[in-house]
Amino acid sequence: MKRGTAVPARLAAAVAAVPMAVLAASLCLAGAAVAAGQPQSAAAQEAAARAATATVSVDLRQAPRGIFKVHLSLPVTAGPLTLVYPKWLPGRHGPAGPITNLAGPVFSHGGSTLSWRRDAEDMYAFHLDIPAGVSTIDADFEVLTALRPDGLVNGLEAPRTATEALAILEWHQVVLYPANTASDDLRYQAQVLLPQGWQYATALRRAVAARSSGTAADGELSFEPTSLTTLVDSTLIAGRYMHHYELGGDPEVRLHVAADGPAALNLTGPVLQHYRNLVREARALFGGTHYRHYDFLYVLTDQIMPDGLEHHESSDNRSPYRTFLDDDLRRAEANLLPHEYAHSWNGKYRRPADLATRNYQDPMHTDLLWVYEGLTEYLGDVLAARSGLMSAEEFRGELAQDLAGQDTHHARTWRNLQDTTDAAQLLYVQPRDWAARLRRQEDFYHESALLWLEADTLIRRLSGGKRSLDDFCRSFYGGTTVPAVVGYDFAALVSALNAVQPYDWAGFWHERLTRHRDQAPAEGIEASGWRLQYTAAEGVMSRAHEADDGDLDARFSLGFLVGDGNADIEDVIPGSPADTAGLAPGDRMIAVNDRKWSKDELRDAIAATASGADSVRLLVMRGDIVRGFELRYRGGPRYPGLVRIAGKADVLDAIATARTQGAGAPRQTH
Repeated sequence: MKRGTAVPARLAAAVAAVPMAVLAASLCLAGAAVAAGQPQSAAAQEAAARAATATVSVDLRQAPRGIFKVHLSLPVTAGPLTLVYPKWLPGRHGPAGPITNLAGPVFSHGGSTLSWRRDAEDMYAFHLDIPAGVSTIDADFEVLTALRPDGLVNGLEAPRTATEALAILEWHQVVLYPANTASDDLRYQAQVLLPQGWQYATALRRAVAARSSGTAADGELSFEPTSLTTLVDSTLIAGRYMHHYELGGDPEVRLHVAADGPAALNLTGPVLQHYRNLVREARALFGGTHYRHYDFLYVLTDQIMPDGLEHHESSDNRSPYRTFLDDDLRRAEANLLPHEYAHSWNGKYRRPADLATRNYQDPMHTDLLWVYEGLTEYLGDVLAARSGLMSAEEFRGELAQDLAGQDTHHARTWRNLQDTTDAAQLLYVQPRDWAARLRRQEDFYHESALLWLEADTLIRRLSGGKRSLDDFCRSFYGGTTVPAVVGYDFAALVSALNAVQPYDWAGFWHERLTRHRDQAPAEGIEASGWRLQYTAAEGVMSRAHEADDGDLDARFSLGFLVGDGNADIEDVIPGSPADTAGLAPGDRMIAVNDRKWSKDELRDAIAATASGADSVRLLVMRGDIVRGFELRYRGGPRYPGLVRIAGKADVLDAIATARTQGAGAPRQTH
């Protein structure tokens, strides 16, 4: 929404071709082909569809080694042809296609190899010359996934997607398609070969069965032909250990959980009921659905980086192995599925027009990620609370963590929130080093969520409690349709907010997105009757996130963050004792107050500053040099929490209260 001091014209102007119109109608049930002019017979239509349908066959039997074997059969015509590998990925908001993981391709026809050459400028494009009389070519290649959890290589996202017991098949990794074509106009039929005894789950429908999960007797799966758009939007998970749960809803919603071992599949009755509640609470919030069915795909493993990726009729969710065995991990991960589920409405159905690109090579403009991701972050927390996945205390603790964390990001004095959305493709792949100093991270999630809370409290106050952000969600995202994409721009968003509650919403958002100030936005929390306060007692969500991330969070006392499973400092807070002493990200702690480094020693040293000690001594290795640092500090441990503001109504309680009543326990299948 902002570059410099003015709203860009492309956001201020209406997107004339797309407001309130379906941009991707082929996401709906695929129809039969009809030639221009005269309608075809059913047999002719079927034959034409088969001729124009590509097939993608993926062999996952070597997935535990990190090898996905791929065979493509592509319809072509004679002459020059350019095939491309997906580059700009929906939900990743950037050019993150893992092209360096592609081993191959080898192109052929009738046993004869076809020569090709990569484009000199676009590394994702392959040029071929198709001989006369050739109508189909084959492409064979392997996708070699990283064997380490993060998988970030040269700024490209190529994370590990398989372990000994499970695999995640993201279709953008295994397809090629003709350049300069719309993904809606291309048809693909997917086939998968599973390791023996593995089960699977996906939003795709079997060609010979209606269910989207189960065990293939021979390990071979074949799915109904669909558009390339829908294929890429329909991740498949497979595994040796998997349970499937019916969550109710109309249309039907299912939860599929795969894990590295059977012990992790420990969903208790109450937790399952919370997920069933989530389906009802989301329907109550948005007032309708835009999917034919919905499948939560949930992988529990410590070998794959935790993550979540939204799709229209499913979501790809990844959490630590012990998420359902450890209450702290469960709390920390509680808003993951609600967040991705909310994206079915906010991001997949209603989508910023600049993100609704024609294919996976056209660049995305991310100006409105403060809506796409920021509002979803807020609604994910709200839905987690309303469904029971978070308690009221945990909901408040999560907001306190968000506000305190954002308050450490001092780069907002020069870099406004709008710039974080504009630069999203860079921020997603940067490390945490110096994030609090001059970089900022993907603050369009948590900072924007705090702003949407402020907008929610403002609507409630101005309407005398008669309306809330719920009313905006029902009007902007409501109705019931099969999958479709309806684009919007800034002007359409402001108009929709004004229809719910008249106000200067353009000015509201412009000021908050473009301002430069050191403090994080606390206005929404304070308007809801609470304020941030630091205490010596570790809050439930502070403990939960430390357990989930594996780090030690000393940002609010000494002023640094310790990395997962090691003694490395990952970030240093400007103006903190650590910053004043001269510590830097990458410093490795060897000793604390002359004792060998451990997390407990550091915690004990911080605690001692509450009762006499006025500093903490650290022995640190920086490169090949060992140095001592003295951090001047008194005050003991400091953890964020929310406390009530006397005389103000508790609006947070009203926001978190469930809108529906409980029902029976969900059914489980194996």
